[in-house]
Amino acid sequence: MNNSKNAEKIPLDYAKQACDTMMRKFSAVDLPPKGHFHYHQGVFLSGMEKTYELCGDKKYKEYINAWVNSLVKLDGEVLAFDSDELDDIQPGILIFRMYQETGDERYAKAIRYLIHVVKNFPKNKEGGYWHKVKCKDQMWLDGLYMAGPILALYGKYFDDPECFDICACQALLMREKTKDEKTGLFCHAWDSKKQRPWADPETGKSPEFWGRAIGWVPVALLDEIECMPEDFSGRQELIRMATDLLLAVECYQDESGLWYQVVDKGEVPGNWLETSCSCLFAAAICKAVRMGFLDRSNIQAAKKAFDGIVDRLKYRGDDLIIDGICVGTGVGDYGHYCNRPTGENDLHGTGAFLLMCTELQRVY
Repeated sequence: MNNSKNAEKIPLDYAKQACDTMMRKFSAVDLPPKGHFHYHQGVFLSGMEKTYELCGDKKYKEYINAWVNSLVKLDGEVLAFDSDELDDIQPGILIFRMYQETGDERYAKAIRYLIHVVKNFPKNKEGGYWHKVKCKDQMWLDGLYMAGPILALYGKYFDDPECFDICACQALLMREKTKDEKTGLFCHAWDSKKQRPWADPETGKSPEFWGRAIGWVPVALLDEIECMPEDFSGRQELIRMATDLLLAVECYQDESGLWYQVVDKGEVPGNWLETSCSCLFAAAICKAVRMGFLDRSNIQAAKKAFDGIVDRLKYRGDDLIIDGICVGTGVGDYGHYCNRPTGENDLHGTGAFLLMCTELQRVY
């Protein structure tokens, strides 16, 4: 680690270093999975957009625009998009700014198409969206982030209050079906049919609390709440859901500042400290404080996470290396999560890092 580059620990500086590193590695159109409209690019570029909002460097905006324009045709068609997966909805949040800035109807058409897909996505008998068409009757925590913020943005900018109702319905159903009352944490998934190998035969819950899946939840909820009118009937319950979860998560923070891959089992052999979930928790804590939902004293947990992650960073020349990022994963048991491989500068891990840095910068 190059300690001279870590001396001041200014969050926005780290965000810019991470963006610049990835821009040197990939042209916008080559971001993996190349040529696919997917949340891997979406979460990374969402973090880049927040970096642009703080620093004003137009190269970041132009990079985001180039990626979106490579996949949204002039007639508004979204290319290389899988309508059977909520994961492919998430990048739609990037299109709103472009529509606001240009008024180009292609972007409005693309947004409306994505919202149509969400509103008509398959649901279980309780009204919860399946995570994917091939994951019949399963709700995963990840899905709240994939489909919720775009719905809330559409509700705000296209005057469609039904979207706020959908956000609240999905989130509160997820809480009902996945929350563990003892820990306050949410299990990764729930099978309404109680038939999957990982599903508890009585509750349908998956057995473990996977860090990144839990991290998506408060990040998504706070983005949604930010879009909702203050008098929206479900707003206070969503605030309570987000803050209760964050306070529960804080209880499991390691001395290093990070959280474990399986959040509540830091002492169990095979578990390990995971970067992306730690970034998401820190980002959400900062945003909840900034929005007035948590006391300012809670920022200390986020700063501890930031310091712990920065102390683990490496450099190759000018490139910032973020490691300890779990690759994507399905639902499983303890061994399943702990045996997942890790990557460095993985897009959703780098995106989570950018979310943390920019939110911490805002509360500095």
